[in-house]
Amino acid sequence: MDGELLRIFAALEESGARYLVVGGVGVVLHGHPRMTADLDLVVQLEPTNARVALQVLEGLGYRPRAPVPAVDFADPEKRRQWVEEKGLVVFSLWNPSMPMTEIDLFVEEPFPFDEAYSRALVAALGAVEVRVASPEDLVDLKRRAGRPKDLEDIRALEQIYGKLGPK
Repeated sequence: MDGELLRIFAALEESGARYLVVGGVGVVLHGHPRMTADLDLVVQLEPTNARVALQVLEGLGYRPRAPVPAVDFADPEKRRQWVEEKGLVVFSLWNPSMPMTEIDLFVEEPFPFDEAYSRALVAALGAVEVRVASPEDLVDLKRRAGRPKDLEDIRALEQIYGKLGPK
């Protein structure tokens, strides 16, 4: 696992922020090796939790790609506007000193967060515990996205876990 990702996961865990790894990194953490260009996270969008997560990521040097303050992510009204007016799905962060690592935060919880959190896999990466969406939740997200790489990820997860239908 990439050292920068471990640094991100360790900082999030230490802060107590509630999050789930999804996307390509989530698939990798379930046991399917593949390349991915970004880290997709579903952060619980309760304002205090979202603010803590953003403070952690800012402390690591990550900045929004959009010309907005990072703290705006913690504001439900701002996120609603982004979705309604811009069709935004993810809030992208990048780090000028780590340009190969981009973080995409979902601006809406794509599933009931508490339920998904209770189903999550806790992957131990050395001394760091990482919360990864369950295979069923990952497959659900991948089905909704429906891109060729998502369909390949579904096939890979089903090779690991067997047929994965709706929750």
